[in-house]
Amino acid sequence: MPLIQRLAIIGVGLIGGSLARILREKGAVVEIVGIGRGEANLRKAVELGVIDRYSLDPVAGVEGADLVFLATPVCSIIDMVARIAPALAPGCVVTDGGSVKGEIVAPCEKLLPPGTFFVGGHPIAGTEKSGVEASFAALYQGKRCILTPTAQTDGEALRKVVRMWELAGSEVVCMDVEKHDRVVAAISHLPHMVAYSLVNAVGGYDRFSENILKYSAGGFRDFTRIASSDPAMWRDIALMNREAVLEMMDFFSEYFAGLRNLVEKGDGHGLEAFFARSKQNRDAIS
Repeated sequence: MPLIQRLAIIGVGLIGGSLARILREKGAVVEIVGIGRGEANLRKAVELGVIDRYSLDPVAGVEGADLVFLATPVCSIIDMVARIAPALAPGCVVTDGGSVKGEIVAPCEKLLPPGTFFVGGHPIAGTEKSGVEASFAALYQGKRCILTPTAQTDGEALRKVVRMWELAGSEVVCMDVEKHDRVVAAISHLPHMVAYSLVNAVGGYDRFSENILKYSAGGFRDFTRIASSDPAMWRDIALMNREAVLEMMDFFSEYFAGLRNLVEKGDGHGLEAFFARSKQNRDAIS
């Protein structure tokens, strides 16, 4: 028997579309309803077989769904949950893919009517591309998905969301919301802040009468790929996880200042040790 009878996905782009593709491929869902504001994108999703039908009205779109997945910008999740809450069917499970949890989970739990359930989630996967045409079934394969259950989380609802992400190919890890926000500030949000800053710094370097970004090669392009991500999305993430992001930016600044000091002093042994420690840490990533 399929895990989900009717799945409503609010935001059928890379994240939502990829989840729809893999769950359909696994036979884990009977019907998929796409919800969003861009009708052209939703039409394309139907043409591609990612969803069965769509609605521009979130309230109508979630009717009869036993699972709702929110793949919208983090700043819109609370308002969207408030909007759809009265229309949710008894037993419906609502979960999300937002990369910030501290400002989302508790408010969403309070908004849902009795007999419906919220499970905070964050699949750690993605590319710099967006839109349903960027989605693909293997996006979550071998990746981790963090769920953030609380004392109020329903056990059956949690098990259903865990199973959904396992079917998508992810390793599911549960942690509290504060740990989640600090972990992702380090492994995801900080790298984006660094990449955006690096591209702006190099692009703004004015010693020469030309933009030297045109000389960038593989290393620079690989390192800064994520700076092509959606600016509005990352604006919202930086603001909603501001405390943890600032902490990690300050922590990073200490290491960067230390490296600068080694270069300034011409400390070859110190530089090699710094780089060797970094290589060791990087090589240990599984």
